[in-house]
Amino acid sequence: MKFPSPIVKALWQGPLGAMVVAVTDNGVAGVWFEGQKHMPDHSRWREDAAHPHIVRAIAQLREYFDGRRSAFDLPLDLATGTPFQQSVWRALLAIPHGATTNYGALSRGIGVPSAVRAVGAAVGRNPVSIVVPCHRVLGTGGALTGYAGGLERKSALLKLEGAL
Repeated sequence: MKFPSPIVKALWQGPLGAMVVAVTDNGVAGVWFEGQKHMPDHSRWREDAAHPHIVRAIAQLREYFDGRRSAFDLPLDLATGTPFQQSVWRALLAIPHGATTNYGALSRGIGVPSAVRAVGAAVGRNPVSIVVPCHRVLGTGGALTGYAGGLERKSALLKLEGAL
């Protein structure tokens, strides 16, 4: 993934660990748990905790973790993904709070039923954790699989939402 310039970030200590929130002028471009799989090198990104998109994103993340928010209302900048990845990430946004789906249903939902593995790869590369709810995608039979932030965090997020 190639992130646009200018991109700014803020570090935030969430209940499940340190997080990086990154934004462009177009919206939220990334929310990662520090050190998670597929996290880009953000060492050269300028810190700006006062950027309006960052302030709003962190406020909504706090509300989510406090159980006061079930849906995010944030502008997103998903331009780092391929058109296919973006279609998968948009499909993730349709999974309701407290619900789950699986990779097969997700691939059927975007009209490419044979692309289960590619859908799984796109889900794993989702740059906007929690806000674009990739944690709501389960494996066959409801197995907790494939969360770049770690299965313990995936489980905690699903418990917070009442899905487990």
